[in-house]
Amino acid sequence: MSFDAPDQELQHFRSRLLVAGSFMLLCFAVLVARFGWLQINRFDYYHTRAEDNRIALVPISPNRGLIVDRDGEVLARNYAAYTLEIAPTHFRRADPLFDQLQSVVEITPRDRRRFRKILDESRNFDSVPIRIRLSDEEVARFVARRFEFQGVEVKARLFRDYPNGSLAAHVIGYIGRINERDLERIAAREASANYRGTEHIGKVGLEQSYEDELHGVTGFEEVEVDAGGRAVRQLRRTPPTSGNNLVLTLDRGLQRVAENAFNGRRGALVAIEPATGGVLALVSSPSFNPNLFVDGISTQDWNALNNSPDHPLLNRALASANPPGSTFKPFMALAALTTGKRTADQAIVDPGYFDFGGHRFRDDKVGGHGMVDMYKSIAFSCNTYYYRLAADLGIEQIAGFMDGFGLGSRTGVDLEGEASGVLPSPEWKRTRFRRVEQQKWFAGETISVGIGQGYNAYTPIQLASAVATLAADGVRFRPHLVRYVEDVRTGSRRVIEPEPLLHLPLAQEHVDFIKQAMEGVNLEGTGRRAFKDAGYRVAGKTGTAQVFSLRGATYREKQIRERLRDHSLYVAFAPVEKPAIALAVLVENGGFGSQAAAPIARQVLDYYLLGIEPERPALPDEEASDEIEPAAAAQGVTP
Repeated sequence: MSFDAPDQELQHFRSRLLVAGSFMLLCFAVLVARFGWLQINRFDYYHTRAEDNRIALVPISPNRGLIVDRDGEVLARNYAAYTLEIAPTHFRRADPLFDQLQSVVEITPRDRRRFRKILDESRNFDSVPIRIRLSDEEVARFVARRFEFQGVEVKARLFRDYPNGSLAAHVIGYIGRINERDLERIAAREASANYRGTEHIGKVGLEQSYEDELHGVTGFEEVEVDAGGRAVRQLRRTPPTSGNNLVLTLDRGLQRVAENAFNGRRGALVAIEPATGGVLALVSSPSFNPNLFVDGISTQDWNALNNSPDHPLLNRALASANPPGSTFKPFMALAALTTGKRTADQAIVDPGYFDFGGHRFRDDKVGGHGMVDMYKSIAFSCNTYYYRLAADLGIEQIAGFMDGFGLGSRTGVDLEGEASGVLPSPEWKRTRFRRVEQQKWFAGETISVGIGQGYNAYTPIQLASAVATLAADGVRFRPHLVRYVEDVRTGSRRVIEPEPLLHLPLAQEHVDFIKQAMEGVNLEGTGRRAFKDAGYRVAGKTGTAQVFSLRGATYREKQIRERLRDHSLYVAFAPVEKPAIALAVLVENGGFGSQAAAPIARQVLDYYLLGIEPERPALPDEEASDEIEPAAAAQGVTP
């Protein structure tokens, strides 16, 4: 056993102490250096992080712009109400939370389903509503026990309201909660920052097409928060900018009369101001209540709308293309005058049919109309006259002329979802069909086109635009629904100027003659019953369009299922001397044009021109006869 000398042990101890002390000093120096680097070099970064923990940036959604009619009557507005909401970061399990809240406010099964749906579809929102439109009593009860529910807050929200219910629903549209698809579109527009805190967006109608105008600019509020995330005090506030108001060309009174005139029947009506292209009324019947969609439509309501055989969500005025029937004839006559294929006084003998290519095309009147000139062909709707005219004009001339009136093309109205329709031509047929044998245009197909049947398919707004162009002596305007956009801050107005798309090279004497013949329709022709004793001069044309082929059978309306009956059409403008309104009416499966569509047009024109309120809806005229008599739809006819 050996022992080191005391001096040697002391030397070893001092060495170890020196090493340990040096190490500790080195570590302390590193800490001081790190601390200095963080305090000096990284001061701005960590100061910002600390402030972020202390200060919350809360988005303030803007007040959505109003939508009003031409006279300032409100069609879409906002109102404030309280909602019970929870931030997703504080959310754990729904059912225990709902059960706990149930003792304070009522949470219905529908509230639970809506909460889960919104949570699944909208995870980027700052908070998710549990209950909407709380009463003052419910708000007071919750505030008294607020400390029990971490992350649950009462917030004041703006809600969209459509005070007229289903009136003009297809025009105004509705807003709905922002979903993933909406977020993608917002991101594509680089507008994500402006939608922070916003939960709704325009889905259809003007709410969608004028979303940028109606939405406004999001504001922000800086608030100091405590450790629990609750606001302590407000530091700074940047107020939101309200969306702009839309003032429409639409006349709410006229819209109401037009919708009531349909009395629930399926169809559409479009009324246009010929001198500007402003849409005065746009009806798609049946309609729906847009208020159902604002907070998320219930499954029951959605199924009722979506599965209805009447398709109330379909905007028939823009998206439903049908043959125009005999409403096509005035344009055919004008084409004949313009091209020189006919003169106004040139007449034919109508035996009641027209033979072409071994096929007999029958007239609407058994035995024919006798001697028929152009005026009589329009006023009494003689099919034989237009069978022959179509053969003489040929499909290329017909298509070229009708294209100028916008038939078969989108009008450009400021609503989404417009169909283009079909203006038949050899070129259209080549692109429409795949098989070579189907692509050839046959001369016999032109005959049917001449009376508005065959491949012809136009939307009500196209027909209204075409007849408005005729009323304006060949000047075609783009139909539009917004008259001007109003800035709520400054009161300035951005007027949507009438946009003439085309000035057709028509001879005025030809246009005047067609107007005179169309006036004759209502004085002595197929529309005389509907416009008997009218207090104004009106030019119009009835029409009937087949829904399915008769295949040689005789058309007997009462023996045919209602949804297979002919469509009823009517186009008109008035007063003839200075047209203030032009319209097109479609009543699906309504029968003859004078029977269903013309009485609706009469009520609309009476109200707009004379201020006469109808006493009852426009009921079908069971005694009315039109260009297609039931007994005349015989074999071989394309009526």
